[in-house]
Parts: sequence; C-alpha cells; structure tokens
Amino acid sequence: MRILEIVPKEDYLLYIKTDDGQTGLFDVKPYLESEAFVPLKDRIEFERIHNGEYYIEWECGADLSADTIEARWKPGAIEDTQQNGRTLEETWGVSKSLFAHPILAVLT
Repeated sequence: MRILEIVPKEDYLLYIKTDDGQTGLFDVKPYLESEAFVPLKDRIEFERIHNGEYYIEWECGADLSADTIEARWKPGAIEDTQQNGRTLEETWGVSKSLFAHPILAVLT
C-alpha cells in the first residue's frame, strides 16, 4: 500500500487515501500512551505529519508503517456510513463536521 494523502482530523483520526483509490480512517488514539507518541497529544504536534508514501512520520519522531496502517485502518469508513444509513456518530463517535475539509467535501 502506498499512501497518497494524509489529513489529520479531530479526535486523533487520520484520513488516508492510497494509490489504489481506497480511502479510510486510522485511529491514532491507541498509540498515544506509547513513549514515542505522547507528544502527539498536543494537537499542533499531531498536525505536523510527513507522508513518506510507505510510512507516515511526525516531527517528534513517531512513525507508522503502511503495513501497520493497512492492518488497522478502517478503509471505506466514510463511504460505509453513507451506504448503510449509519451516521458518523454511530460508527465512529465523531461528528460530520470532522470531515469539513475541501478534499473530503465530495465524500460527505
């Protein structure tokens, strides 16, 4: 999996788009107690993200491989909520305003 785009969202979620056209969400919250990820509790640090295409890395040195993301992300999460009638709140516990980003406008 090659990562084309990453957009940090509220509640420590990352919107990710891959080279095969998949989009989805990755929840960083489970990692925040790990020593390398603690700085990401600061929203400014969380938004300082670099796309290495086969990994993502933050300025603080925390990183996630594409393999880790692929194993634990929720591909199609945005589309699934629209197709099955469930709201984003029901599926993810977040509001639709979380996706109020110009790139995501076509998905919401």
